[in-house]
Amino acid sequence: MRNEKTAVWPWMAGVVLVGGVGFLLLRDRFDTGASGRADPPAAGALAGGAAAPAAGADPAVAPTPVQHPLDIEAAADPALPPLQDSDAAALESLAGLLGGEGTLATLLRDHVIARLVGHINLLDKPSVPSNAIAVAPLPGGLQVDAGADGEQIAAANGARYAPYVQAFTAVDAQALARAYLGFYPLVQQAYGDLGVRDAYFNDRLVAVIDHLLQTPQPARPLAVTRDPRGRYAFVDPALQARSVGQKALLRLDLAQQQAVMQQLRALRAAITRG
Repeated sequence: MRNEKTAVWPWMAGVVLVGGVGFLLLRDRFDTGASGRADPPAAGALAGGAAAPAAGADPAVAPTPVQHPLDIEAAADPALPPLQDSDAAALESLAGLLGGEGTLATLLRDHVIARLVGHINLLDKPSVPSNAIAVAPLPGGLQVDAGADGEQIAAANGARYAPYVQAFTAVDAQALARAYLGFYPLVQQAYGDLGVRDAYFNDRLVAVIDHLLQTPQPARPLAVTRDPRGRYAFVDPALQARSVGQKALLRLDLAQQQAVMQQLRALRAAITRG
């Protein structure tokens, strides 16, 4: 007979596949559209990917076809805890997979799975509401240097992101995919709790990854300016118009951005059939 706690942990490890993408929204005092304190996610507030059915909608309408199905039946584990009781297990597994508590320092500690699912679901949007945020601001502020035409993101700023980028890119993508498969029922439940119905979270995750992989790779340094609230924004309007997830990648240095995108490609391949 398996030890119940031991059986849970491998499946809980799967949250890092989801959480790894969520950590891409490394929070600076940067203009991402977020404001206010990070309240717990509210059902229906973070949908963004697929809308909940309207009242009186035709029940005969077919659900959205699944594009990237996972073989959940083969990997289901009866020891999965209820979603509402999964925080401790998720945090313990994340710490183990990411090499310790240090890389979790900015992760908000309650409603972990719901926050991460909601957070990922909005990475391709131009702004995020405060109750969708899964991470606190990074210590310190965005590092800038004086440039010929104003301020620009300093090369030294990459050091602030280095532990998180290293943790994300060092994880074995295939191992994460196997864990994610067993953990998927709770992820899907959290997605449904956002108000999304008849939609498959793995399809949404693939779509978000595809969106992030479309991020341009301009030469650094990138010019920034302060908005009326004192937060930094890209001077280039085409870059500033990008989604919160793409702007997070653009705040990395170029080598970091390329490493993260390479890992995203590996993750995409691991959770799809092609």
